[in-house]
Amino acid sequence: MSTFDVDPPYSDDEEEFERDSRHADEEIRKLAERLKNGGSGTTNIEALEEIVNFYFESEKYDEALHFITTLLEFIPYSADTWQRKGIILNNLLKYEEALECYERAHNLDPVDSELLVNMGITLDNLNRLTEAIGSFDRALEIDPNNEEALFNKGITYEKLEQYHQAIKIFRFIVDGKPEHKEAWYELGFCYDFLDRLEDSLRCYDADLNLDPYNFNAWYNRGIVLNRMAMHQKSIESYDMALAIREDFPAAWYNKGNAFANMGRLHDALECYKQTLRHEPRDVPAWHNMGNAYEELGEKKEAIKCFTQAIKYDPDHYESYFGRGSCYDALQQYRKALSDYNKTLSICHDYSDVWYAKADAEYNLRKLRDSLLSYRMVVKYDPKNYEAWCDYGEALFELGYYRQALRSFNKSISLNAQWADAYYSRAKVLFVLRRTLDGLESLKTSFTLDAEKKRQFEREFPGVKSIREFSRLLKKK
Repeated sequence: MSTFDVDPPYSDDEEEFERDSRHADEEIRKLAERLKNGGSGTTNIEALEEIVNFYFESEKYDEALHFITTLLEFIPYSADTWQRKGIILNNLLKYEEALECYERAHNLDPVDSELLVNMGITLDNLNRLTEAIGSFDRALEIDPNNEEALFNKGITYEKLEQYHQAIKIFRFIVDGKPEHKEAWYELGFCYDFLDRLEDSLRCYDADLNLDPYNFNAWYNRGIVLNRMAMHQKSIESYDMALAIREDFPAAWYNKGNAFANMGRLHDALECYKQTLRHEPRDVPAWHNMGNAYEELGEKKEAIKCFTQAIKYDPDHYESYFGRGSCYDALQQYRKALSDYNKTLSICHDYSDVWYAKADAEYNLRKLRDSLLSYRMVVKYDPKNYEAWCDYGEALFELGYYRQALRSFNKSISLNAQWADAYYSRAKVLFVLRRTLDGLESLKTSFTLDAEKKRQFEREFPGVKSIREFSRLLKKK
């Protein structure tokens, strides 16, 4: 984007240079105050231009806008001045007004490629992306070598998620100008989105060779390395970003995730705490800190973290689920059930939550409720053999023996090497007086898992007196 250049006063001596610069700045401020107060010299166009440039360079855009508006009263047919006003308005995020200024400038000078680039940038800011591409293309028709038009066209293609098109542009730029660090950075970004992680890493490295203090490049490089399961290297990359900019909560957060992926949960917790020191309302950090505490077995600390996440985002269903799981582990089933219900009110088709809700209802002896919940689990996750078995157990306890048998058979069809389903099927077969089939199912269960035989003896201590079972239990 265009900026306004002000040539500073020249001095061989640095202190004298700074003193002269401060003096010049003070003179401009005084002149600006006189002009604002209606003092003499309001028609001094050069002075007004200098004031506008001064305030723009100082990023005092409101003041710059005031004086460029005054300037346009005297030179209303200056395309350059209308363009300058558009740039100021763009920096004030007043995109529609900026666009109006660019259009005024374009009517006065329809072949200014720089103007078309700035117009394209503002159209991009307005999310009018196709029109932005058109503006950059018109600039390139006038000036085929306009690198800024080409680069910004690539940025807009990124926003359109047309990453292949964006890559073509950025590759063209770096092939002709290998020192273009921004193009290397954007290439890394595009390759990351296309899961071309090795290519992305090479591009970020190229950018960092040109600009080793680009903390954003170090950060994105860390994300790519983490996705490549190179967690230690990703941590080193985040450390570089944090060495350049310590108050970088996203880097602390992702560094914590890398530690968590390595199972270094205490280190992860420290990183999440650093994230929250900079961003106390960061919901993902609170949530992941809760996950870390939960994995460490510190359920009460985890509950506190999940509660904070919910405080800052009442619709964060993952934290309701996490907190519910902790209550469940503490055998506080009613609280767990409340959180599971809240989760499902926000995200209805979450099979894991339906499963947890079904188990909580089963533990609360709300068997009919659990039956409906298990049914939802197998609806959303029909290949979950454990859920089919638990569904069968609930049906069995409620006396729906034939439906229970179908559920156990379904579980076995999904995993024929799981002893629990054969064991449960045996029980329902005995109730249905299909003793031989039950014995065969029980035998398979014992073969797959020797612990099932001991479980059977504990559950049915008098069974040894029955001849058929006695033979089965004596077998090794």
